[in-house]
Order: sequence, then structure tokens, then C-alpha cells
Amino acid sequence: MAEFVVPAPKRRRGRPRAGQSDARERILAAAIDEFGDLGYDAATVRGIAARAGVDSALVHHYFGTKADLFGESIGAPMRPDVAVPEILAGPRDDVGERIVRYLVETWEDPDVRRRGVALMRTAIGNKLTTPLLAGFISRELLSRIVRALEVDDAELRAGLVASQVAGLMIGRYVLRLPGLVAASPDELVARVGPTVQRYLYEPA
Repeated sequence: MAEFVVPAPKRRRGRPRAGQSDARERILAAAIDEFGDLGYDAATVRGIAARAGVDSALVHHYFGTKADLFGESIGAPMRPDVAVPEILAGPRDDVGERIVRYLVETWEDPDVRRRGVALMRTAIGNKLTTPLLAGFISRELLSRIVRALEVDDAELRAGLVASQVAGLMIGRYVLRLPGLVAASPDELVARVGPTVQRYLYEPA
């Protein structure tokens, strides 16, 4: 009588093979090197996968998108490239306030604040991390704001928003300017939110 053999289940694409327990760490190390060598825009998931010696599907399995992988590789404490487009898709009347509230309230978490301050201090003036962070912000955040606005001067508006919120975060959390440190999140939202709203939607 012939022996019945149960076929082994097929390995799903992108799942780690046996013996690949270090694949995630190798991908992360490869991403750090790839971003450092090529910059954010030129680095690709395919190139990172090749450098790590894995299939590109495995990169997506562990990290999702290139933006997700970049955030992981630099230890980004928050993902405005995900949250801000969702805010822009909501009601228009208070978008500026909601952007400021998202940023300030997220940074009130001590762990987020610690990692965020470290990232800002590293990025400002560092020959490696400044262009990386600038490329990420430009491609993954500002370009999304530009597409959402659909006006001729959308790029300028997006840049003004970025300069406003970046100045607020640096002043409150890195330079620790007394007035900004003493202000409550609600007060900052009330004072800065309308300025962000004006940059986004008011006629020039």
C-alpha cells in the first residue's frame, strides 16, 4: 500500500525562511548604509534588500514602506508623514490647529520628546543626517501637503507650514525658550494653529 505523505505547506512570499532569524537586523543595517550612501530619494527597497541579501518582499514584510523603514532606521519618534495627510483629509476649518495639536501633544510624551530632541540635534548641521531628513520630509510630508492643497503656490505654503512648526518644536523642546516651555499645549494650539491655517488656505 502506498504511503500517504502530507505535502509541506508552501512558504508565503516575504516570510522569513528557517535560519533567517537575523534577517530583520540585517535589513535594518543595510538600510542605514543605503540611506547614508545614496540619500533618501535615491535609496530603494530593492537596493536595500540586495545589500541585506534578502528578497525585497521580506523588507516589506518586516518594515512596510520605504518611509516606514527610514523612520525605523533613524529612530524617528513619530510619523507626521502618516498623520498629517490624514488631518488634511478632514474638515478644513481647523486643520492648522489640529496639526499643531498633533505635534505638541505627541511630544508631551517623555519618550517621544527624548528621541525627538536627539534626532533634531543630530540632524541640524550634520552632513549625513541633514540631507536624509530633508529628503524624507520633502518627499513624504511636504509633497503630500502640496497635492492636498491643489493651488499654484502649494509648495510655498507647505514650506511655510514646515518652517512654522519646526521653529515651534525647536524653540520649545531643543532651545527650551522660557515662554514656549511655560505655555500649555492648548495655548500653543490657539496661538500657532491660526497661523498654520492661514499659510494653508488664506489667499496670498
